[in-house]
Amino acid sequence: MAVGLVPPPWDKLVHAAVFAVLAGAIGYASGLRGRRASALAFFGALTVGVLDELHQMRLPGRSAGWDDLAADAFGAALGAVALLWRERLENRLFKNPFGQ
Repeated sequence: MAVGLVPPPWDKLVHAAVFAVLAGAIGYASGLRGRRASALAFFGALTVGVLDELHQMRLPGRSAGWDDLAADAFGAALGAVALLWRERLENRLFKNPFGQ
């Protein structure tokens, strides 16, 4: 993110939101289902977060932070859990729509 675009502590909320969407996209695009999709989503997004923080160490005016990585991991976990919830809801609605 651009330096100073979102002031602290709101920048952590933005980190979490971006990584939740990223995790959801990774898991959904994988074509996998259930825990496999969720695990891939979480670890894929977390890998991007780690690489981003490592990259920031080399950029002038930027710094890597454990707090940013924690927000990324939290968002990735939210996205991974959302995939599981989506699948559970989809199963309820489309496999047994009338509860019979």
